[in-house]
Amino acid sequence: MLASRGVWLLMYFSHPDASMLNGGYQKWIKEKRPSETRTNNFTPSKFSGNPNSEILTGFEYIRDNLKKLTIIDARSPQEYAGSIIRAVNGGHIPNSKNIDFQLNISEDGTLKNDDELEKLYPFPKDAQIVTYCQGAYRAANTFLALKKIGFENIKVYLGSWGEWGNRTGLPIEK
Repeated sequence: MLASRGVWLLMYFSHPDASMLNGGYQKWIKEKRPSETRTNNFTPSKFSGNPNSEILTGFEYIRDNLKKLTIIDARSPQEYAGSIIRAVNGGHIPNSKNIDFQLNISEDGTLKNDDELEKLYPFPKDAQIVTYCQGAYRAANTFLALKKIGFENIKVYLGSWGEWGNRTGLPIEK
């Protein structure tokens, strides 16, 4: 989850080569891949990121396009239903579909294979998709899962439920 947010953030700043270790360091070691415990010297480089507004959205865009968007709530079913409340209000953004980000991940900690992800996300590839959760960490994982299977028009709602559920005047479903 944390690595996904880091990769998404690098993509947001238009880094040309952002990726993550699928399965993490524990899988790497389990597979007996090389590792070191000594300090390595490195040469710092300069990176001036250019924000990519195509993969980020705010509440205004969602509010104004509720019926046009495919909105994916990456939180738990309990958060989506409003039985676990982590903001002033419980519930979810109207018309959103609850697909818990944990469903993206296999038992070994890797992202599921493309066939499994395709079944999980049976939306048209040209759909305008917004992902959200509580603070955009789980939403970033869903963003990467969707990218992995060929979706292009995906935005992460950075404010997520932490913003939507605390703002007055925004529609909420339970």
